[in-house]
This record gives sequence, structure tokens and C-alpha cells, in this order.
Amino acid sequence: MSGGRIAFQGEPGANSHEACMAAYPAMQPVPHATFEEAFEAVKTGDCQLGMIPVENSTAGRVADVHHLLPSSGLKIIGERFKPIHFHLMANPGVRREDVRTVSSMAIALGQCRRLIHALKLKTESVGDTAGAARMLSEHPDPTKAAIAPALAAEIYGLEILARDIEDEHHNTTRFLVMTAEAAPTPPAFTAPCITSFTFKVRNLPAALYKAMGGFATNGVNISKLESYMEDGAWTATFFYAEADGRPEDRGLALAFEELGFFAEKFEILGVYPADPFRTRG
Repeated sequence: MSGGRIAFQGEPGANSHEACMAAYPAMQPVPHATFEEAFEAVKTGDCQLGMIPVENSTAGRVADVHHLLPSSGLKIIGERFKPIHFHLMANPGVRREDVRTVSSMAIALGQCRRLIHALKLKTESVGDTAGAARMLSEHPDPTKAAIAPALAAEIYGLEILARDIEDEHHNTTRFLVMTAEAAPTPPAFTAPCITSFTFKVRNLPAALYKAMGGFATNGVNISKLESYMEDGAWTATFFYAEADGRPEDRGLALAFEELGFFAEKFEILGVYPADPFRTRG
């Protein structure tokens, strides 16, 4: 897509900002303080797309997003996998040996323990990696550093003291690309696809087992199945799932037909090309 605006959650310089620039370089990334605000920006048309993180290979799923996805009214049109790299940055002229305290999002601090321990740094947790860089830029301190993406250093005029400091270099975040279009253009038939859907099983014994049986008997791979609560109910009967293929594929069509016998609600949230990152070794 050329031109237009793409919403993300976080401050300028966040990993989501970098993901927007990499996937849609012609679009203007627009930051939002919360996921709710990012979804609403797409829903109202202020932004044409949204770039929303849903899971990380180290930290697991982004819980807030899985709660919001089914009720967002948006459709999924793509996925992007982004390797996550963190960098130690400070105000210009600060030497690494002068740093005593480092700030960042709690998850980022936890993923960079080795360097923090090696430098014997105290840690300060803030709400956003890019926010840590911004605050350091606004309040220079020769004894402090921030851990954030490289884009944050560029935006806030900081110098990178150490690159790629994450403990696990396979650290990857998966993003979903969202649109408010009710019927997005389907992906090309030449591309392997993923279908995301939600359902609620009927209140019957072994309903989930029976609902999933059609996928096994029709040779359909379910790559994700997660339960979630709706309206505060403690009965985990709602599920978010992802299957390989398209709804019109014979195997998936038959599986969905069988699912219908055991589900009270069923909705397809999106059909989109599988990111080639999935097949990397």
C-alpha cells in the first residue's frame, strides 16, 4: 500500500514503529498510547492500517491484544515477523564505564540481563522502550543509559554504546496487520495462507475435542489455539485459532463445516499470506 497512515502502539522509536517502516515504508507511522487507541484509529479511518504485536518468541503472547482482537471489528490482512534487537544508548559523549543506571521496559530489561549484570547496572522500569530513550534525551544524565531499538537513538539524538545486547538472538515478535475494510481483497492463490478465526463451543461434553476433530480428519494444521474470556465469564469457552490454508480449500471448508455443529459462534477474522519468516530454519 502506498501513502496513507499506519497505527501502532507505543512511542516513536518503538519496535512497532520499526516494524511499520520495514513493512510499509511509504506509509506514515502514527503512535498511540494504548492498543485500544490504535484499534480505534483504524476503525474510524484516521489510519488505514494497524501494526499490532500479538506474540514474542521469548515473552509469549501479548495478552491485551488477544482480548481486543475478536471485538475490534477489524480484519487481519497480513502478518510480519520482526527480529528484536536492543541497544544500550546514552546522551552524546557519555562513556559506557560512566553509566550506573539503565532504564527500559521491564520485558526489555529482562531480555538483556547478561550485559546489565556484566556492567553492574541498576535498573529502572518504565512503560516503553522508546519512552526510556525519550526521557533520557529530555533529562540528560551522564550516569544513565536506556535500552531501546536503534530507531529511538536516531529520533532522540542518543549515542549507541553497545549493539544487539539481547540475551537470546532468536528473539522475534510477530505482528498482525489490521484493516477496517469489511471485505479485504483476498491474497493471491499462489501464496501459502493463514486463516484466523474465533469460535465458542456449545455447552456439551467433549465439545472442544469434537469441534477440533474435523481439522484432524481433514488434514488441516492448526498452528494456534488459545482460550480467552468474554465479558468477565470464568468459563473458558471462547477460542482464538489459526489454521493453515484458506476457507475455500476443501479440507478447511469441511473442517469449518464440522466445527459448526459444535460451536455457537464462529467468525473468520482474516485470511492472509503466511510470512516467509515461518519457513526459516
